[in-house]
Amino acid sequence: MSNSSGWAVAWCFSTLQTRLHFTSLRLPSSNCRQGSISSKKSLDSLRVLFSSTCESRSLAGSSPNAIDQLLRSAGRGQNLLSDISQFIATIVQDDFDFDCIKPLLLEALDDDPNDIFIWDQVYNALTEASPSPPLSRIRWSSVIITRNSSSIRISSELPREVDQVLKEEPDLRIDVCRFRKSFFASVPRLEDAAEVVLRKCCEAEEPLFGQEGWVGWPVAAGEQDVLAWFCNVVPKLQSLAVDFTPATVTQRKLLAQPKTPLLGSTGRRSMDVSFVNGDVVRRLYAGDSVICRWSHVLVPGKLKSNPKADALPEAWIDLATYAREVLSAQDTRRFVLAFSLCGSLMRLWEYDRLGGIASEQFDINDSKGALEFVATMLGFLWMDEERLGFDPTIKTSDGQRFIEIERDGQPERLIVDEVIARCRCIAGRATTCWKAHLEDDPQTAFVIKDSWQYPEREDEGEILREVTKQGVINVARYYHHETVRIRDVDDEI
Repeated sequence: MSNSSGWAVAWCFSTLQTRLHFTSLRLPSSNCRQGSISSKKSLDSLRVLFSSTCESRSLAGSSPNAIDQLLRSAGRGQNLLSDISQFIATIVQDDFDFDCIKPLLLEALDDDPNDIFIWDQVYNALTEASPSPPLSRIRWSSVIITRNSSSIRISSELPREVDQVLKEEPDLRIDVCRFRKSFFASVPRLEDAAEVVLRKCCEAEEPLFGQEGWVGWPVAAGEQDVLAWFCNVVPKLQSLAVDFTPATVTQRKLLAQPKTPLLGSTGRRSMDVSFVNGDVVRRLYAGDSVICRWSHVLVPGKLKSNPKADALPEAWIDLATYAREVLSAQDTRRFVLAFSLCGSLMRLWEYDRLGGIASEQFDINDSKGALEFVATMLGFLWMDEERLGFDPTIKTSDGQRFIEIERDGQPERLIVDEVIARCRCIAGRATTCWKAHLEDDPQTAFVIKDSWQYPEREDEGEILREVTKQGVINVARYYHHETVRIRDVDDEI
């Protein structure tokens, strides 16, 4: 898009910015964005509610700025008006991605525009173009925690208990553009492999994909039929892509045990399908007394026969439950990638300490969606552990896990002995504590605390350093603290 187009879009946002003063009020008890109010009766009701809201927040109701302060920011800004003011300046930049505002422009230019839809697209555009400010991941740090699913205590963790608390964790962002290309970009030759494999599926003597979609797709069938089709086609895709398989990849397999609860959770939880390391599947099929554990799960999946199951909150809650179990069972997991297939509609998901995001929906039975499906399945089979969400700063050698630090200019290695505690939640500080010892001093016990914190908050490591300096008794003595860095960059999910 040309620079002149950028200025035109900036003008459009300036107009919206002006309208904020007059037509839109986000009421404190509402879960949706309010449109303009036209009737006199509605205006009278709005004035009364507006005045009471201002009074409850100690705002001057007669001031135009009161509305600005009531409008919710799309991110962490002061309000929506300030978000738009900052956004206008970015629109005219050469590297601005105009895809994020196309839905807004289509709504605004509609012959019969709807204010509610327009404001929804304003929030969507600001959310996608202006990601939340990152938090720094600190070992030995401190920040206030709000209520999340780790607050469930002395409980059998029945689904109704966990689901209710998961609904209170941060909002899910759906329809995120370029989701797969962002998370799968590091997988070598993935796009080429997907195109070749799909072409083989179409041109084979017994085609796997045709004009009507995937051959054997269970139209109007139950979940078990969808699961059977899925478990049949994915190994075939893996076999067709053998010439592209990275040499260093650890072999992975698809595992389906929808009726068998996985070990490692407080409540009884089973999962439709997941990608796991190949040795787990081989041991199961060999008849070993092995039951899949949540610690084995690399990528959880949810299959539904009904396309309507893709709607929130059902899809969010089901996969969020899986992600919570995976994050709890795997103490080196930073985030979890997942997928859902509801009918022939697929989404990709990512869960981390901020909550979750989901890709745009695509239909695996049309040609474009089929290519996305093939690339997604191969990506899950091939991507390295770091891209799957594992922490590369916690390494393994000769069966021992360790963390390397630099103290007083000298490298040191801390051997991880065991997990002391790990928060059982998705959104939060993801606090984890390990018992450890120095490589050359196994007799002295250390505690490593790993968590996230806002950079502006006071550092717990500095507090503990001061406590140790003052000789306070019955408190762990300070040894070292640092910001976790991955690829020479502060870790910011």
